[in-house]
Amino acid sequence: MNDQSPSNSQAMFNPFSPEFVRNPYPSFHMLRASQPTMKTPLGFWVATRYEDVAQILKDKRFGKGFEARTIQRYGEQIFQNPAYDSMRNWMLTQDPPDHTRLRGLVSKAFTARRIEGLRPQIQALVDELLDGVVGRGGMEFIREFAYPLPVNVICDMLGIPAEDRARFEVGGKMSGRLIDPTPLTPEELQSSNEGFLEQADYFKELFAARRAEPQDDLTTVLVQAEEAGDRLSEDELVGNMILLFGAGHETTVNLLGNGMLALLSTPGQYEKLRDNPDLIPGAIEEMLRFDSSVQMTGRAAFEDVQVGDVTIGKGEHVLCLLGAANRDPEQFEDPDDFRVDRVNVRPMSFGGGIHFCLGAQLARVEGEVAFRSLLQRLPNLRLGFEGDADFKPTFTLRGLTGLPLAWDV
Repeated sequence: MNDQSPSNSQAMFNPFSPEFVRNPYPSFHMLRASQPTMKTPLGFWVATRYEDVAQILKDKRFGKGFEARTIQRYGEQIFQNPAYDSMRNWMLTQDPPDHTRLRGLVSKAFTARRIEGLRPQIQALVDELLDGVVGRGGMEFIREFAYPLPVNVICDMLGIPAEDRARFEVGGKMSGRLIDPTPLTPEELQSSNEGFLEQADYFKELFAARRAEPQDDLTTVLVQAEEAGDRLSEDELVGNMILLFGAGHETTVNLLGNGMLALLSTPGQYEKLRDNPDLIPGAIEEMLRFDSSVQMTGRAAFEDVQVGDVTIGKGEHVLCLLGAANRDPEQFEDPDDFRVDRVNVRPMSFGGGIHFCLGAQLARVEGEVAFRSLLQRLPNLRLGFEGDADFKPTFTLRGLTGLPLAWDV
């Protein structure tokens, strides 16, 4: 018989635990084996099986229910904080019809043609970053490559001048904590509010400039976007620009860092990918599966819904553990093995249903261009440290604090 006591459940899913944040996958395996959809002592459900997560994300009987979920967790006063108040305007937190309207307007800037057209620009950025380090025999991969690449790509897309980009670093990083299932400390909350207000002021100035003088950038597209006579309001513009900036770089930083760590930590995989570059697109999917940049996404039930052997009641909330779904042995053979030649990988890392990540193709293109160049120019790349890598103290967005690399010159 499975022990389903609150203490055991808390031990298996404890997002407050540094050990859990460092490596959640053993807990995911225990959860999936004993209680694949479980009611936690914190009052919400967690779903860990690939099949169940896919059902919840695609089922229209579930939605974001963001305001109700947030008020239930923190109280109505939480929206007195500018950072949380702005989140109510994110398309990521909206349900139809508002989500449909916002995504329809924002998606005009993320067409497949526009993203594919960025390949030469992304390649130029990759070449510039590698030119600066290739003769040194080593680099701090996160700081010197994985972070500046997607930041400069999304800033170029948004039309943010190079001299203005440093101001976004703190606010962008804090946005990841806002969506964690664990509450922010007073210091973190203050930092998030300050970062939001600084970004909001900047973007309002940028909107005014683009209205006066349109440019060939995403900001101009959003300012001018119109569908069925509807435009983004100023608050919606600010909120979704901040969302696009944060989501447009932080998850890709984590894809590059987590992917490189897996590639170099698994014997033979770097050499296999280096010698078979046609495997790169599939290897990016395997990186996304093996150590997902985004570990969870939340939903609320709009009515009673049967999921597996349990019923999630109307108004109840469920966390879909994407990282657990990506390690489900019913979906992936030997899921704890990292294989660059794994075929037909369909990770849940970009979510599903109407909230499937708008920037998924951009992240894939950045990953493909980056790893192709790294494999070509640094053929004997290796980890530049011994022991375990350090991960940021966040759960929803999983990424490294740093990753020293070395190679022979």
